[in-house]
Amino acid sequence: MNRINPLYIGALLIMVLALSIYSLGSAKKSLNEEKESFKEIQKIANELSSLKKAYSNKKMNERAIRRLLAHSYLKSAAIDAEYQKNTLKLKSKSMDKKALDFLMGKLLNSTYNITKMTVKRLSEQKASLELEIKW
Repeated sequence: MNRINPLYIGALLIMVLALSIYSLGSAKKSLNEEKESFKEIQKIANELSSLKKAYSNKKMNERAIRRLLAHSYLKSAAIDAEYQKNTLKLKSKSMDKKALDFLMGKLLNSTYNITKMTVKRLSEQKASLELEIKW
């Protein structure tokens, strides 16, 4: 009668155990990589969501720009604001350095989608401005 040697069965069980431990380790590595990838994607999604909220609020942006253009620093600059459906064009043929500095500080530190900006120096204290903001 042919009997299977118990040492063969023990060796087979040890091989199966080693193989399952190896595959479990590689599955853990894969899971950790996927977790890191998921965290990065979630971080990017949160950033995109916050940027979308900041840039897509047309009424808030328009109100803030109207308030900015009504400021006392910008009264002497004679800025022409041309409101269109999706854009706002600001033009000034001659504005002083302080008004330009104030306007640029406010616009560039806020969340406006500036598509075109042209500043030309007219003299030591004067400049012309063309600015296009899209919403």
